[in-house]
Amino acid sequence: MARDRFHGAVRRALEKDGWLVTADPYIVRFDRTTVEIDLAAEQLLAAERAGQKIAVEVKSFLGPSRMYDFHLALGQFLTYRLAISQHDPTRLLYLAIPLDAYEQVFLGPMARHITGQYHVRLLVFDPIEEDIKVWTE
Repeated sequence: MARDRFHGAVRRALEKDGWLVTADPYIVRFDRTTVEIDLAAEQLLAAERAGQKIAVEVKSFLGPSRMYDFHLALGQFLTYRLAISQHDPTRLLYLAIPLDAYEQVFLGPMARHITGQYHVRLLVFDPIEEDIKVWTE
């Protein structure tokens, strides 16, 4: 499986934020299908997140059409969330997106409505500073 361009930046951002990466990639089997989610991590220290387990699918949004990238990411997120719910229901799935895609696509009315409707959790990162700017629930 090819890694997303910002895979390393997101991993380093999670580690800077106090997460322990426990799988890279995180392999989930659902029936006869296997999916590879970019990262799995656990928060061991921060009181508000201690014991929380997450999986993170990284998307770069560097294609010629940001809406096409959005549709592709949404479909992948929903598929992976279903697989995780059967494999490890305590693990939360996040879609990691760069800050510029968040500002240009995800803050728009249609994308906000869709991500709200489908309860898409976002991890917004700065690929240059390699840090997390926004978590959405």
